Amino acid sequence: MNRTRMSGRLSANAAILIAALAAGLGLWLGMRAFAPAGPALPALQSAVPFPRPRALPEFELARSNGAKLTHADWTGRWTVAFFGYTNCPDVCPTTLSTFAQAWKKLDPAVREQLRFDFISVDPARDTPEQLARYVAYFNKDFVAATGSDEALMPLTRALGLVYSRQAPGTDNPNYAVDHSASAVIIDPDGHEVGLLRPPFDAAKIAADLDVLARSR
Repeated sequence: MNRTRMSGRLSANAAILIAALAAGLGLWLGMRAFAPAGPALPALQSAVPFPRPRALPEFELARSNGAKLTHADWTGRWTVAFFGYTNCPDVCPTTLSTFAQAWKKLDPAVREQLRFDFISVDPARDTPEQLARYVAYFNKDFVAATGSDEALMPLTRALGLVYSRQAPGTDNPNYAVDHSASAVIIDPDGHEVGLLRPPFDAAKIAADLDVLARSR
């Protein structure tokens, strides 16, 4: 199902993913033309920096605690955002576990300059209560949120990410969700500036986040 690369099933899901990638590429190219040059990132061990920051659209998602998650929340600190779902059998729990290990390696003062967001692309099953329990299991400081496809799709496309769900139904209650396995890095100005790609290494991620947090 979810692997370092997306599942390669040649199906309706594949067509959706291809269409999403094409749309996302077009949106990214358009936004990139107006993205600020921005300062270059410092040398990093694990993160993959972009040549220039990517401007992001406004969005509104629902946090597990009932509050809203908007683009304004992705300003003022460095943000690592990962999109997945709580019924994910492998990639999501492994990724969140690694991020939690990285978080523990950071000084409290550095943590004040950072945040981790887990955003579910399976809103039908991932209720606020389910999201809160799931993310708190890994780290109570991590933010959990989700939203409708109308809210999620433009955001994931702008970030260069994709997701696709199998058709749910009474005969398929345990449907799978294909999604990108990378996490995005948002700078304090609210621009996407790089990626964290699997395989994830907690020590290297912690080192990179420490450098980023101290860079501004």
